[in-house]
Amino acid sequence: MSITTEQLRAALADLNGQRDVRFEFEHADTCLVQNALLVPAEEDRIVKLTDGSREYLVDAQRITWVEIGPPSAR
Repeated sequence: MSITTEQLRAALADLNGQRDVRFEFEHADTCLVQNALLVPAEEDRIVKLTDGSREYLVDAQRITWVEIGPPSAR
């Protein structure tokens, strides 16, 4: 079973820049987005997060799990 783009967007909707998100993708690729904000939906329908300086494009169908938690210590 894979997660749809709409399901992922709904799960990430409450991100407000106060939490970190870590994605685990197929083949054990990991991505950490610190102080994550969900970018509003655009015409391309790609799920995008930002940390304020970069945008991360997320392929919902390759995600094996997601961890949303408090900001990590820097």
